[in-house]
This record gives sequence, C-alpha cells and structure tokens, in this order.
Amino acid sequence: MKLSIIIPVFNEISTIKELVNRVKSVKMPFSKEIIIVDDGSTDGSRELIKRLGCKFILKDFNEGKGSAVIEGFKKCTGDLILIQDADLEYDPNEYPSLVKPIIDGECKVVYGSRFSSKRGNLKRNKLVYFIHLLGNSFLTFLTNLLFRANLTDMETCYKVFLREVIEGVDFYSKGFEFEPELTAKILKRGFKIKEVPINYFSRDFSEGKKITFIDGLKAFYYLFKFRFSD
Repeated sequence: MKLSIIIPVFNEISTIKELVNRVKSVKMPFSKEIIIVDDGSTDGSRELIKRLGCKFILKDFNEGKGSAVIEGFKKCTGDLILIQDADLEYDPNEYPSLVKPIIDGECKVVYGSRFSSKRGNLKRNKLVYFIHLLGNSFLTFLTNLLFRANLTDMETCYKVFLREVIEGVDFYSKGFEFEPELTAKILKRGFKIKEVPINYFSRDFSEGKKITFIDGLKAFYYLFKFRFSD
C-alpha cells in the first residue's frame, strides 16, 4: 500500500518547507509519495521546491488549484490519494485517522470535516472563519440537496480516496471549483463519502488566503452544472 499526497502550490514560500517537513514526519503503516505541483509561483517557491527532496511538477503559468491537482493525479502512483494544501491550515497529523476507514474497508472515500462537533477548530481570524463557514455551509447544503448526500464540509481540502474512485474520470475545473466537481463526480459514481472530524487553523487574506466570494459563486454554478452534465 502506498499513499500519494498531492500538494498544489502557488506563492507559498513562507510555508511550503514547513508543510513538507510535517508531512514527512507523519508515521504511517505504509509508504508515502509526496508530489508537489507548483502552479506558476513567482515568489521563489519554485526554486525552493526543487530542494525539498520530493517529486515535483513545475507548471509554466498559474491556472488554479484544480489544474495543479489534476496534474498531480496524472503523476501519482499510490493506491490511496490525499490532497494537501500548502498553507498550514490543515495538519498532516490527521492522516492516520483520515485513512483508517478506508484501510478498515468501511468506505473508499473520506473527507476531513472542519465543522464536526467532535473536534475543535483553531480560529485565529474569527471573522474570516465565520464568513467562510457561512459560504461553505450553504454550498454543502446544496451538495446534499442535489446529490442526496449527508456531508458537513464539501469544500474541505482533506479529500482521501482509493485510486479506483477517479480512474477513467475526466476533470475540467482549473480553480477552486474543482472541489464541487470532484465531489459531484464521486457521488454520481455511487461512492459513499465518510467524514472524519479534523482540526483547522484558519488564516486570513493578509497571510495569503486565496479563496474568495467569486470562487463561492463559481462553486454554486458548478454544483448545478455537474449534477446535470459531465
């Protein structure tokens, strides 16, 4: 068994080295493959990534998170695939609890939920956290309504699944709308998504947070699009 960890990066020079160190330090009962996909960074991230001792892909120009993750899908060789943001909002120490339901045969897809009542969220910027909570709650509600699901956090970064879940699936989204596209296509293929509670360390735009209100509107549109078409 091998776990492929795909890390999309755009201008994360202040966090990518620490993030990779944290990922490497997590002890797992099987091997890990780290794939960093730089999405046209201009802050020196590209040069730093080359020295981190991981597989890496350097895209020529910035297209968006979805584009970077899709490139990672093409290069990964693991039986399990996990998506990891580079900004330190998500803690790699959650990996064992995220993969356990899949290893135990309970399901083939696990999402890490930031909004489960079972765990605490670390809210350094409470206003930004609250705004994104409202937007995510609405998009998650819409996902549940359209796809007859029972999720609490559709927009979470932590999505883990067996390779077979995405084999033969074409993805088109370049930006953050990739999150609803991936979720829609998983659910339309009949896979159950199990959620595991996780901690979450919210940052704000001054620290490099990139998702915006416009991305939320795009997610709204794409949920309907992928519900009724490919």
